[in-house]
Amino acid sequence: MTVSNFITFGIDGVEPELGAPEPGRIISGDPQFRTWNLEEAEGGLYCGIWEATPGKWRIVYEEWEYFSLLSGHSIVTEDGGEPVHLKAGDRMILRPGFKGTWEVVETTRKDYVIRL
Repeated sequence: MTVSNFITFGIDGVEPELGAPEPGRIISGDPQFRTWNLEEAEGGLYCGIWEATPGKWRIVYEEWEYFSLLSGHSIVTEDGGEPVHLKAGDRMILRPGFKGTWEVVETTRKDYVIRL
């Protein structure tokens, strides 16, 4: 049996993890998350697909994350900074120490890579 050093993936047939922002971080709405964690590698590296319904909440990043929006419309705003509107095809890196808000205007789906 040969083990491959690559994977292709989709989320059909994969049960998502359900979640939401911590109640104390919610600014508006009732955002709900679905996360399909598809790979976990040594050194605290994770990748998968995340989806959120409309709402706004505070975010604080202690990890490094790259993501690409697959669908929807979100607004990410760093404390003291200007809002960044994100739509399908937009990419972003959030570095450790990032603090601000995430607002989902239209249900948003992204693929992500996180390094702890």
